Amino acid sequence: MIKAAILGASGYVGGELLRLIDAHTGIDAVRLFAASNAGQPVAAVHPHLGLAYAGRSFEAYERGALSSCDVVFAALPHGETQKLADDFLSSGAKIVDLGADFRLESAAEYERWYKEPHARPELLREFVYGLPEVNRAAIAGARLVAAPGCYPTAATLALRPLVEAGLVSREGLIIDAASGVSGAGRVASTGTHYCSVEGSMRAYGLLGHRHTAEMKMMLGGEPLFTPHLVPMSRGILATCYGRATGSGDPMAVLRKAYAGERFIGVTEALPETKWTAGSNAAFVTARFDERTGMVVAVAAIDNLGKGAAGQMIQCANLMLGLDESTGLSSIGTYP
Repeated sequence: MIKAAILGASGYVGGELLRLIDAHTGIDAVRLFAASNAGQPVAAVHPHLGLAYAGRSFEAYERGALSSCDVVFAALPHGETQKLADDFLSSGAKIVDLGADFRLESAAEYERWYKEPHARPELLREFVYGLPEVNRAAIAGARLVAAPGCYPTAATLALRPLVEAGLVSREGLIIDAASGVSGAGRVASTGTHYCSVEGSMRAYGLLGHRHTAEMKMMLGGEPLFTPHLVPMSRGILATCYGRATGSGDPMAVLRKAYAGERFIGVTEALPETKWTAGSNAAFVTARFDERTGMVVAVAAIDNLGKGAAGQMIQCANLMLGLDESTGLSSIGTYP
């Protein structure tokens, strides 16, 4: 079995990685690192994993701890993996990083959106952007992969084929996206606890959300992105708008772009987040509006699945020479 380490194993993404890896026929999670929960049993933090990880506990990270592993899944807040870069490089393991540290192509863009200098700018070009439907070949040959953010994943899947086909202008793109509360992470704040979220919907990160940088990198232009928090546990629905520049059928473009893709469903029906819950699936659709000359594209994903843990495993499968879908499902849980 391929030996895996998980950094941030006690968080929501870490728990989803553990759930998916338990069903994986080629990867075994042998090191479970969690700074704030070191020493705690897995079942005490993730009760739903109690049977699968009976007797297992989280451990504190120490330098050199990755040397016995073949692949490392890093599910840490932004800024943290920069500090571990030397450990990553010296370990010899393949790295899939979900943090924002190495997603962007330049230190200037990182500083613009994250409001701090990048500590390891020389490594930015060493990481491959981990969206398989865009970078499959590069991911398969990479040792270092930076998995995309959940919002950019949804927006890119909805819009990139249309932009690349010349059907939609790169300029003036608008992305409105709504996420479940798990996207904010496991540590509660005044804006994410039950009394704040239940029965309410709100926009946040107006005009300057950090994920805009990835959308710009993947789509071009200067996209206008507004995220929203909605009272559900998981899921992202992205509704995207672009000025039509051609007379083609956007649905035909999406079908051609995603023909044969195992985890992307192009649907005439309007996608819903519930379709993707617990899976690595994404559903997309698009329409041309003759009245306004605009194209509307919609994507639904599970922010913890295709937007995080599922995508990390999809990338790792490619990097390790495994079947891309190993351990992953395109089937959501319903109702």
